[in-house]
Amino acid sequence: MPASELDRIAAIKDPYLLLKAATERLNAAQQEVAELARLRRRVIQDLHAQGMSYAQIAQAAGLTRGRIHQIRHTGPAPEGAFLGTGTITIATPLKQDAIKARPVVAMEDVTASKRLEDLARGYGLAVELEHVPLGGQIDLNRPNLIVICGPRLSPVVGRLYESDPVLEWAKADDGPWTLHDRRTGTVYRSGEDSTPPASVDYAYLGRLGRPDGQGNVLIFTGIHPQGTLGVVSLITGEINTLWGQVAGDRFSTVVRVEYDPESGEPVTAEPAGPLYRHQES
Repeated sequence: MPASELDRIAAIKDPYLLLKAATERLNAAQQEVAELARLRRRVIQDLHAQGMSYAQIAQAAGLTRGRIHQIRHTGPAPEGAFLGTGTITIATPLKQDAIKARPVVAMEDVTASKRLEDLARGYGLAVELEHVPLGGQIDLNRPNLIVICGPRLSPVVGRLYESDPVLEWAKADDGPWTLHDRRTGTVYRSGEDSTPPASVDYAYLGRLGRPDGQGNVLIFTGIHPQGTLGVVSLITGEINTLWGQVAGDRFSTVVRVEYDPESGEPVTAEPAGPLYRHQES
């Protein structure tokens, strides 16, 4: 902490304001330390993957070989940055209760956000939860934002999906939502909306550019709730692979989810087609 910042906090006369300011600054400093530790591990892994030995990395960095080995095994794992850095925000949509006409959150969305929160905290990330309100208005121009929502519930989120250069949400002629790969021409339709029905759903997973062009938003949802749970299952099991494929860049893919017809829980979750890396604007 810069001496001037420490002096500013120490000079606060009101003890309650001092306590609040010191706590907030300490939390921010702890997050910064965690991200620096993550960055060190990432650099060492990248250099080693490029062919350098740990001894060579140590010599070039002016550190001992033992210290390099210690660094690569301590601190948050680099792949956690797939979700974001510091404090991430997970937003799930409110829906209109069909009977009592009050705002509610779908149980599957609650489950998905809780599992994602547990995963993020395991990587040393702080997590804040919020809702996309009825009507769908949400500020997407924020760092480290994860949105679990489809285009039907939010025009704002719908416009974000429309920025995807390859994949799109489209309604089938008979009404159900589908996912369409414009590059291959493939249409992904949920098994629930097919004849005969099947315990298979499809979901969108991507990182798209914020409307203000100053960052990205990680966004996903299933055609039906089972697909949403499947995306979380995929991220949880394959976050290291996903990070290796796209790191923090923009991308999108369709996820195929087979689920238990009784519980709705995912049995398998895997990419249904290519994982597209988008050209940064």
